[in-house]
Amino acid sequence: MAMGFLPIHRIISLVFCSASLFTSGATENRLLPSKPLTVGSTLVSDDGTFALGFFSPSNSTRNRYYVGIWYNSIPKDNIVWVANRATPITDPSSATLALTGGSNLVLSNTDGQLLWMANVSAPGNLSSSENISGEATLDNTGNFILRTSEGAVLWQSFDYPTDTLLPGMNLRVTHNRHALQWLISWKDPQDPSSSSFSYGADPDQFLQRIIWNGSRPYRRSPVWRNYLVVGSYMESVKSTIYMTISRIEDEIYISFGIPGVSSTVKIKMDYSGKIKIQVWNSSMLEWNVLQAEPVHECNTYGYCGAFGYCDNTEFIPTCKCFDGFEPLSKKDGGDGRFWEGCRRKETIICGRENRFLTLTDMKIPDKFVYVKNRSFDECSAECTSNCSCTAYAYANMGTTAINGDDTRCLLWMGDLIDTEKSVEIGENLYIRVNRLSDKRRSNILKITLPVVSSLLILICMWLVWIYNCQAKQRNKKIWKKMISEALSTSDELVDGKFPFISFREIVLATNNFSSSNMLGHGGFGNVYKGTLECGKPIAVKRLSKGSGQGILEFRNEAILIAKLQHRNLVKLLGFCIHGDEKILIYEYLPNKSLDAFLFNSTRKPLLHWSIRFNIIIGIARGLLYLHQDSRLKIIHRDLKANNILLDDEMSPKISDFGMARIFDGTQQQGNTNRVVGTYGYMSPEYALEGVFSVKSDVYGFGVLVLEIVSGSKITSMHITEDFPNLIAYAWSLWKDGNTKDFVDSSIVETCSLDETSRCIHIGLLCVQDNPNARPLTSSIVSNLENGDTSLPHPKQPIYFAERNYGTHEAAEEAIVSSANTMSITALEGR
Repeated sequence: MAMGFLPIHRIISLVFCSASLFTSGATENRLLPSKPLTVGSTLVSDDGTFALGFFSPSNSTRNRYYVGIWYNSIPKDNIVWVANRATPITDPSSATLALTGGSNLVLSNTDGQLLWMANVSAPGNLSSSENISGEATLDNTGNFILRTSEGAVLWQSFDYPTDTLLPGMNLRVTHNRHALQWLISWKDPQDPSSSSFSYGADPDQFLQRIIWNGSRPYRRSPVWRNYLVVGSYMESVKSTIYMTISRIEDEIYISFGIPGVSSTVKIKMDYSGKIKIQVWNSSMLEWNVLQAEPVHECNTYGYCGAFGYCDNTEFIPTCKCFDGFEPLSKKDGGDGRFWEGCRRKETIICGRENRFLTLTDMKIPDKFVYVKNRSFDECSAECTSNCSCTAYAYANMGTTAINGDDTRCLLWMGDLIDTEKSVEIGENLYIRVNRLSDKRRSNILKITLPVVSSLLILICMWLVWIYNCQAKQRNKKIWKKMISEALSTSDELVDGKFPFISFREIVLATNNFSSSNMLGHGGFGNVYKGTLECGKPIAVKRLSKGSGQGILEFRNEAILIAKLQHRNLVKLLGFCIHGDEKILIYEYLPNKSLDAFLFNSTRKPLLHWSIRFNIIIGIARGLLYLHQDSRLKIIHRDLKANNILLDDEMSPKISDFGMARIFDGTQQQGNTNRVVGTYGYMSPEYALEGVFSVKSDVYGFGVLVLEIVSGSKITSMHITEDFPNLIAYAWSLWKDGNTKDFVDSSIVETCSLDETSRCIHIGLLCVQDNPNARPLTSSIVSNLENGDTSLPHPKQPIYFAERNYGTHEAAEEAIVSSANTMSITALEGR
């Protein structure tokens, strides 16, 4: 019997729910020219997660077989890639998958019929027809890669997706040199051939993805407003979905990941027309659907017509018209759908002054014009000055490295189609409307209520308002009295205006401080996510009851942040005092703190170097404002990674001012017997002697810079046993000219080594033992923004040399005198 032919009754197969997989004997993970793959043998990735071989869909009455890749230990819906989906094998015993002498993958039968062949691209100047020895490997990500003997990639299955996107797999969304890539669903659960449903980018605009039904859009994603899309938190996997845009050569790609979740997670274009994010539940032996779109028929493309939108905030999503619009047909709306869309109640009169109505939490419409390199004001002016412009939207993308532009100014020149209202995916949409006309004023005046009822309602409202105002004034007086007692010399602060939010509003916003709303906890209380009645998300810091230490910090933080306004400082929205409750309300920042990205092995690759560099500059600018540009000179005293919060554009905001101190115009340094802060970030003179100044913050900033560049904590023990901490390690590499070895391995191949080296140099200048040798914050900002300026040579840090701005005896005496009064507290940021 010839090799490669087996009697069909001798084929040993494992029958799973999703497919019959022919796996009589697993081989290694490589396919070699001398060892073709036949029925009964498989390739298995090194870690055993994926396998490649022959399979037949389960319950299939058709005699059809395929070569594919599947999850090796998952017994249902496990196929992630199919080679010959258009040309099935009818006799599996006669088929082979072989690596030819010309380094091409070929699936054929003994009759010489070609069933499938890889689209091989030869590297460099080599012709694909030349004989290039190599091998094909199934790696642990599920990617089947054909390489030359020198390691150059000739072909890989990730470049030719079928219906599934795996973590680490890029989907091309532009077509400068290569075609767009699509996920195309199976025709049905037993037929891998292509159906009419596909998922990929809009061919005209990489900013949005579309599920297509043939050539018609079926479901459109929200438009990208940042290089990183942060999905909702998934309680079932205790993690969050991330989708990112990246540039490889001159093409743009998207990819996804779920930090902390194993490789058994996928995005699948289902034959039903839904795009699903699924994770394998090993205990239930089921695929859990984390997210599926469209969720409701109302979410399908253009369901509510022009100028209509699907309101997802309703219990059952239904169609509505924008404010100032009405259904085009009086028959529409009875079934929750506007078949003909909506129309303006008043025609826009070009030439008279218009205004723009702000609609919040909107999935912005399709058919937009993308105008690059515009500020928000310029984008608004662009639409205002053009009578054909019906609406605009704006976002700061942070995508300079991807398409050369940070901004995203979108204009609409006609109907607004396929719009939704959703708190999770929405943004502001600005629609052109007329100013209130005399006719509308007249109509309003004609709408009257019974006189007695109106008066009663107004009187009741007036009484409630008086009562609330008095209550707020009482609380404000209590608040000001507390502030006065804490900072009796700060009269200017006591006279400031502090926004008050009622305790009832906070209880409702946080679902009565539900544990499911908790974002984290700090040294003096817990932090919760909340949503005000107006829909605005907030972060609520609740001081622990009975925390005598925390009262001072609470007053301090409220006073400082209320007076400090800068884009790189967290924004205080209000406060509340209710009995023993003392609460601060901040803007909610969806990406939480820097340490959640920087020290998490699965999330840190999302911090590309351009983002890290912008974070470093942003922190420096925030410090410059605190130290020099604000009316008050502020020493933060607890600058560290988990006190740096990240907004939805990954811009940094310094938070947690409970430890901060105010200096007057002439004061240069202060002393304390109560040293508080976090080990590793405190400067030597502060930790040992209680002396603090702006140079104490500069030291903490230097530690932060080294952590951001390296992706490691200051106290990381895994760096090397030869050095006590990150500073010592950085110094050793810097002085030997080996700064590349210090850079985080997840970004070292794509970062600017000149910029990383400069940042390490600046970090070492900031952590010098002598505070007088450390640079001022203004100098730091200048050196970061002007890469061509020369930098002084840093001195060896304390871990290598004795302290050199005082005598050795004085240093020892300082340690002894402060040892009994120092209390180092590790605080957790929000």
